[in-house]
Amino acid sequence: MTQPLQVMDLRCEYKHNPLGTDVMQPRISWKIEASKRDVAQSAYRIQAATDASFATSIVWDTGKHASDQSLHIEYGGTTLQSRTRYYYRVQAWDQNDSASDWSETAFWETALFNPSEWTAEWITANLPREEGDPEPNHQLRRTFTIQGELVSARIYATSLGLYKLYVNGADADDALFTPGWTSYNKRLQYQTYDVTSLLKEGINALGVQLANGWYKGNLGWAYQTDIYGKDRAALLQLHLTYADGRSEIVATDSSWSAAAGPILMSEIYHGETYDARLETDGWLLASYEETSDWSKAVTLEHSKEILIAQENMPVRAIQEIKPIRTLTTPIGETVVDLGQNMVGWVRFSVEAPAGTVITIQHAEVLDKEGNFYTGNLRKAKQLITYICRGGAVEIYEPTFTFQGFRYVKIEGLANNESIASSLVGVVIHTDLEETGTFHSSNELLNQLQRNIVWGQKGNFLDVPTDCPQRDERLGWTGDAQVFIRTSAFIMNVAPFFSKWLRDLEADQLPNGGVPYVIPQVLDEKSHSSAAWGDAAVICPWTLYECYGDTRILEVQYNSMKAWIDYMHAQGDDEFLWNTGFHFGDWLGLDAKEDSYIGATPKDLIATAYFAYSTHLFAKIAAILNRQDDAAVYSELHRNVVDHFRKEFVTPNGRLAAPTQTAHALALTFDLLEEKDRKRAADTLAAYITENKDKLTTGFVGTPYLCHALTRYGHIDVAFKLVLQEEYPSWLYSVLQGATTIWEHWDGIKPDGSFWSDNMNSFNHYAYGSVGDWLYRTVAGIDTDDQRTGYKRIHIRPNLTPALTHAKASYQSMYGEISAGWDTRTEGSISISITIPANTDAAVYLPGAKLSSVRENGSELHHAAGVRQFTQTEQGVALELGSGQYNFTYSA
Repeated sequence: MTQPLQVMDLRCEYKHNPLGTDVMQPRISWKIEASKRDVAQSAYRIQAATDASFATSIVWDTGKHASDQSLHIEYGGTTLQSRTRYYYRVQAWDQNDSASDWSETAFWETALFNPSEWTAEWITANLPREEGDPEPNHQLRRTFTIQGELVSARIYATSLGLYKLYVNGADADDALFTPGWTSYNKRLQYQTYDVTSLLKEGINALGVQLANGWYKGNLGWAYQTDIYGKDRAALLQLHLTYADGRSEIVATDSSWSAAAGPILMSEIYHGETYDARLETDGWLLASYEETSDWSKAVTLEHSKEILIAQENMPVRAIQEIKPIRTLTTPIGETVVDLGQNMVGWVRFSVEAPAGTVITIQHAEVLDKEGNFYTGNLRKAKQLITYICRGGAVEIYEPTFTFQGFRYVKIEGLANNESIASSLVGVVIHTDLEETGTFHSSNELLNQLQRNIVWGQKGNFLDVPTDCPQRDERLGWTGDAQVFIRTSAFIMNVAPFFSKWLRDLEADQLPNGGVPYVIPQVLDEKSHSSAAWGDAAVICPWTLYECYGDTRILEVQYNSMKAWIDYMHAQGDDEFLWNTGFHFGDWLGLDAKEDSYIGATPKDLIATAYFAYSTHLFAKIAAILNRQDDAAVYSELHRNVVDHFRKEFVTPNGRLAAPTQTAHALALTFDLLEEKDRKRAADTLAAYITENKDKLTTGFVGTPYLCHALTRYGHIDVAFKLVLQEEYPSWLYSVLQGATTIWEHWDGIKPDGSFWSDNMNSFNHYAYGSVGDWLYRTVAGIDTDDQRTGYKRIHIRPNLTPALTHAKASYQSMYGEISAGWDTRTEGSISISITIPANTDAAVYLPGAKLSSVRENGSELHHAAGVRQFTQTEQGVALELGSGQYNFTYSA
């Protein structure tokens, strides 16, 4: 029989059974599943122990603790030890004091808490190379002997550059692009591997491949190399534990051997060159006998104080895509169409004589004539060159590079289609849990949602990048902050952005300025534009809203405060920000000719963000009970708003800047007096209507445009904007065949021509920020501003005659939330809702009359879980406990 109350989906620091964490006080979260409605937790008990039976070695037992909290319970037991597995389980009680059984047992395993625990040495390969030649990948190896029964084996490993780890010829795991990209000189991640099952008694072998990656490869449009250092290196130690109690460490040192590998060139932007004739058969196996090509590895001095355990989810190959067609272009090129603009690489097979050179080039689009187009890649080559070994069928895929593409051009054989028939697209990104869905009666809107999701997949490869194809692929702060709320609905991004924000703080200037890109790889002047630097405040705040995570606020507090103080110190007037360079409303359509910056005054945007971030920071200070800061920054916010009004609003209440973006920001950030807001909202709606229901906003204004219209009674205009099919609009690119979000509203013009080559990405998620409006406004799912993380849920769907139905679902940390509406039954409206256990919801049924509302056919006072219902002027307001509900009422 199913238990009426179950504790499920245990997580430690958002992760299932994390292997290798250095968090000293990890936090535990769980979900509750119940067989009835209106279930809330009243108490919990957590036990943690070093043995899975919990018979002995219990290190933490909360006892029955009265609390409805089921997220982020901080470990409170004995001091954690390095390299130790801790098992934990949870029991819960509901509001009637009915108890669940113990949950299934989960675990977390600690890594190395102290740099002194690293006995390994950094090693590199000292290999001959002609000046100016690409540097081939390094291969490092050593053998060792296991004597006796092995209980456990853990490898802790990292690198300068990218590395791939092998044990007895097998991949140590499926992670890619390790150790990830961080502010390498201050923070360098290492990974933990459980390799117990890969080892055997007797002689074993460890192997490592090293490549340039982000550490010393080509980054940025200025063709920079060696940004973090000139030498690749590996650091690894294997801890062996035997059944008889013995332990042993195998570590990198000068006893390891090194040689060049068959990857002759590997760069993030440019691809890989692989000469299969240079493969060293068996070098990853213990039985391999080294030749004269191998030499001793060289030790390297490099800090271990900067080492941190893996924070983010790893990058992995997530899915595979088969081509939809192979075509011959008008100029005779053999091109494979994957049908989806994606990020990753291709795998293919070939059978050809030794020395045959196969090239695979990647592109996002074809030109107006139907030929292969790479102009928008700028200096990025996106080229795979494979030199055949000969004698058999060869299968190849890259290791240390990724491309952004839909199309691949194949050259090298008389019959290139023989390769095309074997080709598969391998989609690669950070392995984030997908949490959100949206679907409606409009198939173009559904494709827009798919495009938003694919834009996130393509640009969430360890850091939130602007684009994945050209010579950029950098962690632009402005793009990240405008998209973070949308991204947090689509996927669980808490660990992803937590890691990135720690790098933001690491790269922050001493005066509090924030670089344009994180990690910072641009010149020293590239920092502190309004809306870009505000990622320091907006991103932590958004994670708090979506996940109820106060620790992220605590960790980033000093960084946020430093950014506010930086802004305060900038202007000619201490409460206006009217100095310095700003990107403004980047790519706004009201820009002057030959300019990328929209017409909204940059000092208006800067001061608006100064006010908004200061307001958020004052709220954060109050949440963290830092009352002195809360008072100081609340006063600062009032002063900035006051000066904004004096500078940018006329005495009669008209916003001085006649742009859509200016009005959207002023309304969303509450910068206008109450008496002036309706006028501003009406003016914003008029600007759009007069422009034939089209927008003129760029990166800064677009995320707030529909929200501002909706909040002030112009949702009809917002719907017209979102459903607009002519340029400029979201659906214009869909009708042009887009499968991701474009950088420009008209990346491909109606006549098939392109925007300029120098900046025309077809996978650029910023304008995908409209997804947030679809989820929160059309479907109506939102969190409470006091009980964040969806502990209290708001369901307020907005119906429109332009759609017959719409539905969204979101897998919150508490469980699934869904809201859908349907008007396909004549004269009736149906709204279906799911609320997870241990939460409650304020629900609004638009246009409903209390007398006609039924829940699964019953009147509301008979419906379990419906705690309260009230007739309002606009509809019926409900208070619901957890459960699944289906409401119907007369249209």
